[in-house]
Amino acid sequence: QVQLVESGGGLVQSGGSLRLSCAASGSGSRIVPMAWYRQAAGKQREMVAFIASSGDTNYADSVKGRFRISRENAKNTMYLQMTSLTPDDTAVYYCNAAGTVWYTRGILTYTASTDWGQGTQVTVSS
Repeated sequence: QVQLVESGGGLVQSGGSLRLSCAASGSGSRIVPMAWYRQAAGKQREMVAFIASSGDTNYADSVKGRFRISRENAKNTMYLQMTSLTPDDTAVYYCNAAGTVWYTRGILTYTASTDWGQGTQVTVSS
């Protein structure tokens, strides 16, 4: 079981930047695959980015080149640096840990576990 706490959300103008953090704790929190998801109002939760235990990463097409996922293993913390934000990035951002990383048709893929944080709201104004 992994406990996850997100922070860093807020209100930012279009074109601005934010950095989200996800602190992991618990017996299952040692270097495990982790991911960021987001859920906009009235929409399904979608994967934004993930980072494997190896450090390999993958991103949703909508955020490639704008968002960067990283982790600091010594602190059991994952980050999401978000730049060039647009109103379409407005959502509650959730952290997920200990999911399954696998290759499908040569593409690194992440399947979420049941370990979720409480979410942090990101609002981008136009």
